[in-house]
Amino acid sequence: MPSEGRAAKILMVDDRPENLLALEAILHGLGHELVKAGSGEEALKHLLTEDFALILLDVQMPGMDGFETATHIKQRERTRDIPILFLTAIDGEAHQAFRGYAAGAVDYLSKPFDPWVLRAKVAVFIELHERRRDLAAQAQMLREQLEHLSSGDLASLISRIDDAVSLAQTLASPSTEPELTKAISEAAAATAALRAAVTGGSALP
Repeated sequence: MPSEGRAAKILMVDDRPENLLALEAILHGLGHELVKAGSGEEALKHLLTEDFALILLDVQMPGMDGFETATHIKQRERTRDIPILFLTAIDGEAHQAFRGYAAGAVDYLSKPFDPWVLRAKVAVFIELHERRRDLAAQAQMLREQLEHLSSGDLASLISRIDDAVSLAQTLASPSTEPELTKAISEAAAATAALRAAVTGGSALP
């Protein structure tokens, strides 16, 4: 279930209206905002002004196909971190899967796909998005609180953050979702940067 607050937005891209309606029917009821685009060009226009948690992208489209669309998405700083789930009618073609991953896809589903599998995959990516959104909100709150802390309080707080990040890194395993592993690494880097900024490079007690 989506967390409280604004609903996560999912961009669905397919040149066939009936496929978009099918996706909408499968994902309806999950509580997310579903946005439809009938072409790669239309998808890129949405991405100029809207924020999305996930993109469901058809591979075979006339004009700008899914691979080219994904390449454009990953080249833009604003959109490069949005996960892309490719949907394709091409079955058993390994080189097509390689093309998809090379273009920036994080996962791949062949049509016809099991609706429950799609819902499960979407749920995982939305959960990761919400965790990252929550971390960003907590980071903002932390920045505001730091303005009112003494140096001693700040040193204690950074040490506690270090301990939490170290524990997360210890609990992570090879099967941990790549996006979550990335978030943990980003948290560790942010903590190190905060420590360096506060101490000017010197060690905190």
